[in-house]
This record gives sequence, structure tokens and C-alpha cells, in this order.
Amino acid sequence: MVQESRTGTLPASPVSRRTVLKGAAAGGISAGAAAMIARVAAAQAATPEASPVASGDLIRSITREEYNAQLQSTFNFEPSGGKGGQVILATTTDIMTLNPHVRTDVVGTYIIGPMYNGLVGTSPIDGSMVPDLADYWDMTPDGLTFTFYLNRNATWHDGNPVTAADVVFSLDAALGEGSLFPFQTDAAQVIKSYRAIDDYTFELTALEASALFLSKAVGAMLVMPKHIWEDVPLTDWGSDPGSTGTDPSRVIGSGPFKFGEWVTNDHATVVRNDDYWDTDRIPSIDSFGLRVSPESSAAIQSLITGESDICGITPSQMQSIESSNPEIVISTYDTWFFQALYPMIREDKALFFHDKRVRKALYYAIDRELVVEQILFGLGSVADGPQPPPSPAYAPEEVDPVYRYDPEKAKTLLEEAGWVDSDGDGIREKDGVKLSMELPYIDGEVTGQLAAYLQQEYKAVGMEILPVAGPQPAIIDQLLAGDFQLGMLGITWFNDGDQGGLFRCDSVQPNGFNLSYWCNEEYDALDDQQLLELDRPTRLDILKQMSDIVSEDAGTIILYFSQAIVGNQPHLKNFIPNSYGITWSLNWMWVDQNA
Repeated sequence: MVQESRTGTLPASPVSRRTVLKGAAAGGISAGAAAMIARVAAAQAATPEASPVASGDLIRSITREEYNAQLQSTFNFEPSGGKGGQVILATTTDIMTLNPHVRTDVVGTYIIGPMYNGLVGTSPIDGSMVPDLADYWDMTPDGLTFTFYLNRNATWHDGNPVTAADVVFSLDAALGEGSLFPFQTDAAQVIKSYRAIDDYTFELTALEASALFLSKAVGAMLVMPKHIWEDVPLTDWGSDPGSTGTDPSRVIGSGPFKFGEWVTNDHATVVRNDDYWDTDRIPSIDSFGLRVSPESSAAIQSLITGESDICGITPSQMQSIESSNPEIVISTYDTWFFQALYPMIREDKALFFHDKRVRKALYYAIDRELVVEQILFGLGSVADGPQPPPSPAYAPEEVDPVYRYDPEKAKTLLEEAGWVDSDGDGIREKDGVKLSMELPYIDGEVTGQLAAYLQQEYKAVGMEILPVAGPQPAIIDQLLAGDFQLGMLGITWFNDGDQGGLFRCDSVQPNGFNLSYWCNEEYDALDDQQLLELDRPTRLDILKQMSDIVSEDAGTIILYFSQAIVGNQPHLKNFIPNSYGITWSLNWMWVDQNA
């Protein structure tokens, strides 16, 4: 879990794209930002003005040195026992790209993240924005103008300096027409303008003071090298050799690791960058890589035999490993992940789910408590509302409505919506159409069990679900294309409670992850408000109201929130997975050769 910019002077009436582009130069907005303005003009017209803030001195962020000290005091990293060794993470899915601007899969972050830097990063302590390429930044007291001071030693892997021109180029590429950047919508809601003041100073201006301005504007964007990508049309970024790895000389980042190789469906590796500009974070390990296994049992076996060092574990596997391989270190923690069903609501596509009663029946027909207990072995929780446990807006006891297993109510809702079993074959129909559809989902142990259970329970209320398993890339492509009636997909999404990229009307593809094409204007209006609300308790109250709307409309059927279970070899030190990532501590990891 993202878009582009708007000006603070747009009129209340809709603005054409041509009008916006024509005035871009005079307004100081970069070309990439201007291309997006017209798409969000109507939304901005309804945005309330922020409360005035008294002027005063600039507000300075935490510095790189202060942040590094925070990390050490919080996690108490063990001093490295020396350089060397490789760390391998076993996975059942391959990465989809090497390009940060087109990545939509979670596993891709494990390889892309170590190779690239953002202007800012996310703290694994509390999720706040912290220095990355910027050593620190200043904010004006009104919360509208941010000035970033880039590290002057930062270089790309080919030796070229990282400058503010690269940051401008990256935002242009993320926000420009034809961009494949999946998080356009969020940025579009908050950015007014951006510019390079000089080679190492970058200025970013907000439309309004926002509680989430930095995370929305640049938090999801990794900086790309202008000299590598400036001549490639945005629409070609996905197929470029620098994205596929067929030309390694084009896979150029600025991070602590360099590209090694990518052999599709086998492995992907990055190697230590000994010339990394942040000398306090030069890794100890020689390399980090993914080992792709065809199924979870093979991935687990590679952990047990020592062929891999880190592996995600399913709930059923956890019990077996604890008893037979006690030397494996196992960590469990709450995540931002939820598993959900997506009933297609798009008018030119949907056959079944325009009626909210049919969507609600999807909830009532299944026993989600049973799913958590038996399929997840209790390592998760029923999703009451859309906010996961790590979110500051997580308040399941306040969500209204909540759905509990009630198949009779599901049947009643389907009857009221006109779906009846008139021919006695057990499948309801309406206007000659059977309530029957495929359910595409990513193949896996847990998802396979879940799909089989859903098929059983939905059949009991007169709905035929035909599960169709597939590999992650194919299923994600199918769901993003909207080529389904009912889909199942797990999503990891976090941003201090903000979920606009999942549920806003304008967050449908290619601008976000509203896969159901659900649209609720009241939700969008509240989302506009929470973005501008700087008082934390008030903002959390708004987010809870938004949770109720999502729950009531049942545009996305959120099944459960799961805990992560990760196993690692005991010789791997400073491996500290948490809600903010599995491999965030890669720079501090080291291999104890004597263990």
C-alpha cells in the first residue's frame, strides 16, 4: 500500500487537463506533477482549508545521527563479528521486477529495498518518517513547505553523484501521465509543487497541512537515477532491461547493496556495496538473496537443512518445527497483512455484487473465527473493520457493523436481493443467471485451505464458487486488470491508519488498489478530512468513522488479520523482524561463523 500534485489555487469547478498543463510553468509545478493535477481537481475542490498556524522558526526533523542512535538504543544490535557470509531468504514466489517504480509485490521489496534509497525512510521503531538520502529536513511552521538537505557523499552504484535533480526526476516519473507507479493517488492528494533549489537541496510544498504529508508524498517512492532512465518512456519502464535484469548495467541504485543476478523462478541476489556512502551502514554480510522454492514445504526444508537462513512459516509448520528442530529461532508478530475477498462492483463488469445485500451475505456465510482457529492455528484475528492490529486506528470493539457467522441471515439477504434456487440444483439464480463464479487466488497452503472452506460454506447458502489457484504474478495481474467476479488476495498495507489507496473512488487501477471498484463519496470526504487533521485524537476518530463505512458497505470482504511467523538459523545475528519488515535490519545482520 501514491499519486501526484495539485495547486492550492484550483477553482471549484472541474479543470481540464489542457488548462492545468498550460499554467504549470507559471505556477512552478514540474511537468510530471502537472500531468496529474486534472485527475484530482474535483476532489481538491471539496477539500477544507487547513487551520492557520502562527509563523515562527523552522521546525527541523530528526537528523541521521540522531536516528542511528535511536536504532541502537532501541534494538541493541550485537557488534559485528566480522565481514563475510551470505544470507538467503527462502520464498515460494519470485520477484516481479527490479524497478521500484513499477513494483506491486511484497517479495520484490526484499531485493529492491537494499539497492535503492528514498528521500526519506520508514523507522522500524514506530513507522515515522526518518532520514535516508536526506540527512534531515526543515518544515515551515504552517506545515506546508519542506526543505530536504541531501547527503553530499551519496553516489549511484556507477559512481555518479545523487543530486536533487534525481529526486525531481523520480517524482516526475512517479506522477507523470503513463506512469506505472502504483502509489500515484496518495501523492496527488497532497503535493502542490516540488523543485531542486541546488544540487543538494530539494523543496517540496504541500497543498494543505497534512498529518501524512511526507509518507504520502515521498514515503513510498525510492529515488531513481535520472541519467539511466530519463530517455525511457514511462509506459516502457516495466519492460526495460533495467527492470527485467537482462541488462545489469541498468540496474543502478544508491543503496548498501548492488545488483547481483536474477534467475527467474530460481533466485535473486544483491551483493555488498563496499563504497556505500553512509559508512555507518555498510553491511557486514557479502550478499543477500532469495531462494525460490516451488512450494512452502520445500522452502521450509531448505531452512531445516541450512540451505537457507530465513523462511516464513505457516501455522501448521510452526508446531512441527518447534518439536523436531528446536535450534531454529522462531519469531511471531502482528502484521499489516489482511486476507480479503474482492467482489467486483464495476458497472461494466459485475453480474452479482452491485447489490450490497449480496456482498454482506459473503460475510455472514463464513465462520471467520473458525478460520482463524483451525487454518491459522490461532495466529491471527478476525477482521472487524479494515484497520489491522498495528494501526493506531485499530479499534475492533468500536466498529459497527461487525459480521459473525450466520448462514441463515446470508440466505435471507440473498433471497431479498432476488437470488433464489428455482430449479432445485442448489445454486441460486436471478434473471436466468446462476450465482456461480470462479475465485482466482494465489496458490499456497493457507490460501488453498481457505478457498476450499469458502467453496463449502458458500455452497451451503446457494452460491457456487469455483476456486482457481495460480502463481502470484499471474493472479496479481488478473486482479489488477479487473478480470474477475470474485477474487481473493492478501494485501500488506500500512501508513499510520491511512487506507485511501485501498478504498477511495479514485484509487482504482492504475492509481491504487481498490480492486473491487467500490466507491463511496462519504468515505472520500472523510478521507480528505483525515489527511488534513493534525490533532491525533480527532484524526483517529475520523478514521474510525471511515472503518464503519467500509464495514457497512462491504465493498471489500476482509477475512482476517494474520500474524507473521518467521524462522531463522541461529548463526544469523541482528535479524529482528517486526511489523515494519522482515529484512529492515539487513545492514546490521552478520553471520556467526562459529555457531
